Amino acid sequence: MKKMTKTMLHSRIVLMALMAILILMAIPAYFWMKDTNKYLAAQHNSRMSPVIMIPGSSATQNRFNPLIKKINEDSPKKHSVLRLEVKNNGKIVSQGWINRGDNEPIIVIGFENNHDGYQNIKKQAKMVNQVFERLTDEYNFNNFKAFGHSNGGLVWTYWLEHYYSDYEDAITIKRLMTLGTPYNFAESSVSHPTQMFSDFVKYRYRIPKSLLVYSVAGTETYNSDGLVPEGSVDAGKYIYQKQVAHYTSMTVTGKDAQHSNLPQNKQIVRLIEEYLLDPADNGNPQNKRGSTQN
Repeated sequence: MKKMTKTMLHSRIVLMALMAILILMAIPAYFWMKDTNKYLAAQHNSRMSPVIMIPGSSATQNRFNPLIKKINEDSPKKHSVLRLEVKNNGKIVSQGWINRGDNEPIIVIGFENNHDGYQNIKKQAKMVNQVFERLTDEYNFNNFKAFGHSNGGLVWTYWLEHYYSDYEDAITIKRLMTLGTPYNFAESSVSHPTQMFSDFVKYRYRIPKSLLVYSVAGTETYNSDGLVPEGSVDAGKYIYQKQVAHYTSMTVTGKDAQHSNLPQNKQIVRLIEEYLLDPADNGNPQNKRGSTQN
């Protein structure tokens, strides 16, 4: 009888110990789920829809200052600006801030390593992903718009094909505008494809089908903006056309149509206001887009 009592007591002690362990394990899981649900609720209810810009090679996070100034001059509700630079050691340096209540801030991502070349495009796309993770954790937005000048458009394309799938269930990229982007680098014809262009075409199926894409070229001469061949910009159609919901190519000419001047071009400002920004947050009467494209 005493032996049975000892056995039962031992079993109860073991059972109680197991229950205590399970409770201790459940407590952090409970708080993790609570925090996760809180984050998802904040993300779901967020009204923020930032415009995230990436400049081209050799440019910094200040590249778009004149462009942003012109956009804000046209808008009754000013866009606050957050500039971020990713250092080679992975550190992210910030300048500026996002104002409380600003539903359409502008975020510019620059790189200490802002050199040209396909391998660098890959590195910069990885840096963009590092920044994007931080931004989504901090601001909880559920959609955004993207803008890339020159190689900035290449970085966005590579990011879409190799990183966006990690976010697409919770965060929608609504629109992408690329400006003077050399999808085939210096080649003017796709009959001479670069390795980068071939890879973009190979992985185009990963680009979200709901995306609206606007590819803008400048022409200083009949076939170039003075640096990028128009045929290289036009090569974007082989990547995006018939993959996304809508692909539009545009060309600007005249004053400030040279490659490096494009971001300051008044026609570009109007195109951004009309096609990239959300109508509700942009007071410019030139914005004629219907709500069906949002």
